[in-house]
Amino acid sequence: MPSKSKLGQNFLRDDQAIGRIVAALGDCSDRTVVEIGPGTGAITRELAAKAGKVLALEYDRELASRLTAELSGGPAQQGAVSVQSKVEVITIDVLSFDFAAAAAAANQRLIVVGNLPYYITSPILLRLAEYADVLDRAVLMVQREVADRVAGVPGSRDYGLLSVAVQMHGPVEPLFTLPPSAFSPPPEVYSTVFRWRFAPRFKELEVDRKPFLKFLRQIFAAKRKTLANNLRAAGVDPSMVADALSKADIDLKARAEAVSVESLAALWRILKTNGATPKNEVAPLIDLS
Repeated sequence: MPSKSKLGQNFLRDDQAIGRIVAALGDCSDRTVVEIGPGTGAITRELAAKAGKVLALEYDRELASRLTAELSGGPAQQGAVSVQSKVEVITIDVLSFDFAAAAAAANQRLIVVGNLPYYITSPILLRLAEYADVLDRAVLMVQREVADRVAGVPGSRDYGLLSVAVQMHGPVEPLFTLPPSAFSPPPEVYSTVFRWRFAPRFKELEVDRKPFLKFLRQIFAAKRKTLANNLRAAGVDPSMVADALSKADIDLKARAEAVSVESLAALWRILKTNGATPKNEVAPLIDLS
């Protein structure tokens, strides 16, 4: 079936890669798995043989209708249970899907898998982060450069707002990279599959989620500026900036990209204690470059 370029549709056609993606989810025989963007059902059929239940979220109505019709025709590999009975195709924008309601209906934390459309990767990652408390783990395929940023470490060229925002909701592990030839039509970039285990760190690091995420947006606002300058630009009293950085054991000339999550959390706690957290408003956390 032809893809629709405006929807970022590049369908995975590598059978070995499909098997590796599903295997990376671990045992899901009694679990509900949410698949983001099933497309033509390449991963969906493999999931149907391994998962207890599959919720396939497809934005494209034509694809959703076709997939529903195709899945109604064949048995899964597990006994006499049909693919149709195990897979529910839902025509919906994943950014509107209520993961909490689905988890409550399943009476368990959800597992997520998906080949994410490149043009809305960041919003989808944020959506999953928002529901981290009801998610168990995810195996996701994204553009290689995005995966590098997601897994970035302090001081590397890839570490930034996206790295911290994702890793605050649990550790990530790059698994393998696929060439354009693994897809139809071939994209112009390589794609990387990574695993994300949801284990929010806000309580552990003694930070409040929403204020801390706002703080991250402010200190990563201008990549060329030092952390101190970004704090001043965000409205922190200049007289308090140097003192807070010193107490957090952060170099006065350091950029946010060089500072660990733990140190950033310590800095936020110090600023909060002194009543000096940034006040200025910033753009919503969508562009996570």
